[in-house]
Amino acid sequence: MSDKRFSINSRRAFLAGSAAMLATPALAQDTAAVNSAATTENERDLTESVRRNISSFRTLDWRPYFTNTNKGAILVDIDSRAVHYWSEDQSIYKLYPSSVPLTDDLTRRGRTQVILKDPKPSWRPTPSMLKRNPEWPPFIGPGPDNPLGTRSLHLSWTYYRIHGTHDTRKIGRKSSNGCIGLYNQHIEELYAMANVGTQVLLI
Repeated sequence: MSDKRFSINSRRAFLAGSAAMLATPALAQDTAAVNSAATTENERDLTESVRRNISSFRTLDWRPYFTNTNKGAILVDIDSRAVHYWSEDQSIYKLYPSSVPLTDDLTRRGRTQVILKDPKPSWRPTPSMLKRNPEWPPFIGPGPDNPLGTRSLHLSWTYYRIHGTHDTRKIGRKSSNGCIGLYNQHIEELYAMANVGTQVLLI
């Protein structure tokens, strides 16, 4: 009798454990889908692409793009996949490689500014993202699975950010839904220098 009871209990425990194990990958898949290689454009020839990016990855002067550097200035060059930063007194200039939007219809160009600095960003897909990717989770909190990395600068355009990424494969490629991505160490540096009100121009 006791052996039979043990057998029933063991079977119940096994089934419960199996159900839990089956449920866990579903959440992992949702999170992984957001950060997967499928969200990055495959270059036909990565060597050629990197070489092209390096040749256009050059220092620039702020004057053709801004009338002044009040509150600092950030220039995002989508074609060369680079972010430039000048401090207000122009004593600091930084140049960072970046990820850019996947397609032209996701790309926005023009003048905006930093309106919020988020030290621990959480991520929610926009309605259009969920329409395109219904399998994506509705929310990812701060941490290693977060597509916004360790810091985020919110721009005045709804949903647009300059942010970090934990997926370093995305930098230097077309891989975002509209935002501009940087290596985490670079967004942390830029985050420390940029202020609310910093001018931003995407070209």
